[in-house]
Amino acid sequence: MSGGAPKEVFALLAPKFEQQTGNKVKFTYAVITELREKLGAGATADVLVLPTAVLDSLAKDGKVRADSRVTFGTVGISVVVKEGAPPPDISSKEKFRDAMLAARSVVHATPGKTPSGTHMGKVMEQLGIADAMAKKVILKPALDGGVQLVAAGQAEIGIYPASEVAGVEGLTIVGPLPAEINLEIVYGAAATPDSAAPNAASAFVKFMAASENRSVWKEAGFAPTAHLNSNL
Repeated sequence: MSGGAPKEVFALLAPKFEQQTGNKVKFTYAVITELREKLGAGATADVLVLPTAVLDSLAKDGKVRADSRVTFGTVGISVVVKEGAPPPDISSKEKFRDAMLAARSVVHATPGKTPSGTHMGKVMEQLGIADAMAKKVILKPALDGGVQLVAAGQAEIGIYPASEVAGVEGLTIVGPLPAEINLEIVYGAAATPDSAAPNAASAFVKFMAASENRSVWKEAGFAPTAHLNSNL
């Protein structure tokens, strides 16, 4: 089970893992709150791929194996527009605020459903524009097609984790949010204690975090974190 941020990385690396090990991988992607609800209702998985803060919480409940945990990297939030559209000026917090107010429509994930969506809800409040944006913000996680709304011209600006917009056709990545209002989400993984295939689960986690695959994570928008998996 995984949140949406690493989806493109897994699309590239999973076939390689399957070829090398003979194991077959079945992914379940969902927004973070939905994954937590599934786990709370008794759903099981061999591996959980989530923000490390969520994994920390699950570790306290005994839901992941501490000895199998790895960190994949840090992903920030990017602003995108349809390819060919004029990019807004987001060079500062004030310029970003002006761009939001001038935009015809803006799409980002739903607050309370994903880390980036929750963060953007807070940013709009912090900038004092939540009320002004309410009628033109479309709340749609990337997993549910939010990014495609920008590529199709149905939303003027999209705001999503960098990994969810990297390599998407029909988009121009304007850049990251200004540093003072950006969010860095650290993603990691761990095998679960009740996995039906514990050896394969551990092998998957180690493979995805291996140094030879680091470039794939970087190209997908994940920056390395300090002391990244030094034990692997």
